[in-house]
Amino acid sequence: MWEPYKKGYKAWLQLEKSLSENSVEAYLRDIDKLTQFLETSRSIKPPEAIGLKDLQAFLQWIGQLGLEPASQARVLSGIRSFYKYCYIEQIVKKDPTTLLESPRLKRALPDVLSFEEIESIIGQIDLSKQEGGRNKAILETMYSCGLRVSEVVNLRISSLHLDLGFIRVIGKGDKERLVPIGTSAVKYIRIYQHDIRVHMPLKPGNEDILFLNRRGSKLSRVMIFLMLKELTRQAGIEKNISPHTFRHSFATHLVEGGADLRAVQEMLGHESITTTEIYTHLDREYLRETLHRFHPAFK
Repeated sequence: MWEPYKKGYKAWLQLEKSLSENSVEAYLRDIDKLTQFLETSRSIKPPEAIGLKDLQAFLQWIGQLGLEPASQARVLSGIRSFYKYCYIEQIVKKDPTTLLESPRLKRALPDVLSFEEIESIIGQIDLSKQEGGRNKAILETMYSCGLRVSEVVNLRISSLHLDLGFIRVIGKGDKERLVPIGTSAVKYIRIYQHDIRVHMPLKPGNEDILFLNRRGSKLSRVMIFLMLKELTRQAGIEKNISPHTFRHSFATHLVEGGADLRAVQEMLGHESITTTEIYTHLDREYLRETLHRFHPAFK
């Protein structure tokens, strides 16, 4: 019964939405799950006969199968897409997914480093080695500016306005933003530029890239990840640390210090304020923890 609808939907995804083969297959698997549910519940009916209650029962069913809320939300996204196609093609008169609520996703709060822990990690860098000066400049910049690791490896010399105390960053979706940079980061970038980078080989095309590897090319994100993991181990810190932890810590320290959320959003390059609002949750966790530790009524 559903095969003609699936074929039409597949063609729509390929031709109208220009999706890759893998994406098309993923969307079709979502529809397969829905038809499997209908067969299991012995209520097989065409798309136009399916209502909100059917879809609510379907969501409950995939939850009972053990699918995590994030996976349930992904399946629901596929069902919504299918009904969008059905509505455009006038297979259905109204979209039954309109009032369907998405599963609540619990946002895991990431590990955050204290300022002392960040200092300890950076303090493990061996400045007698050539890469030591570079690594110190990298980590100082990451913490000072709250940069994504991709933004650090793509940072250009022409984007540095150190005399003015700003750097120009190209973020997600090639969106540009100006970010203030602290005096410590400025100091170590200048040391790296004038004492280390000038003596390094340069691979053509990397002349404007600030941070280079030994071969004179742009660093990989993995290299920064491994470097940070090793420094964290040396510092004796057992938290689950990645380059993104420095960004989370930057934002958390600002919010804990009373910074305006809009200003933090601007510096992080978040498109939506709701993305930045995770740091208010972190802040609440911090406040709760502080109460438990210091308030007599909580002891």
